[in-house]
Amino acid sequence: MCYHVHMALERVARHSHYNLNYHVVMVTKYRRGVLGGAVRDLLIETLNGSCAERDWIVLGLEVMPDHVHIFLSSPPKWSPSDIVKILKGVSARRILQAFPKLSRRGHLWTNAFYAGTAGTVSSQTIQQYILNQRKRQEDDSD
Repeated sequence: MCYHVHMALERVARHSHYNLNYHVVMVTKYRRGVLGGAVRDLLIETLNGSCAERDWIVLGLEVMPDHVHIFLSSPPKWSPSDIVKILKGVSARRILQAFPKLSRRGHLWTNAFYAGTAGTVSSQTIQQYILNQRKRQEDDSD
C-alpha cells in the first residue's frame, strides 16, 4: 500500500525555484523483517512527521518487512545523504525506544542506502532544451 502520493511539482523558495525529488531506499540491518505491524505504523508516522518538520513533501511511501521506499521532494539546502541520515536516525531512535526487544540486536538500519533522483523531465529533454537555448541565442545575434 502506498501513502501520500502527490504529483512532483516545481516548488518556490525565497531565492530558488526547484523540483528536487529523491527516491530513497533504507534497508534493515541483516535484512531482518521487523518492519511489520505496530513497528510499521510507528515508522510511517515518524517518517511523515520528520519530513513535515523539514518541508520535505512525501510523494510516496512503501514499507516492506525488511526495507522502506520513500519518494520525497526536498528544498535544495538538503543533500540526499543528510536526508537519509536524519530519516534513519530519527526513526531508529523512536522505534528502538518503543520496541526495546529490537534494540537487543543492535542497529535498526544498515549503513548503506540507495538514493536516486527524479524530476518531471528526462535528461534528454534537458539536453534538448539547452541546445535550443544556444540556438535561440545564436539566432538573436544575427
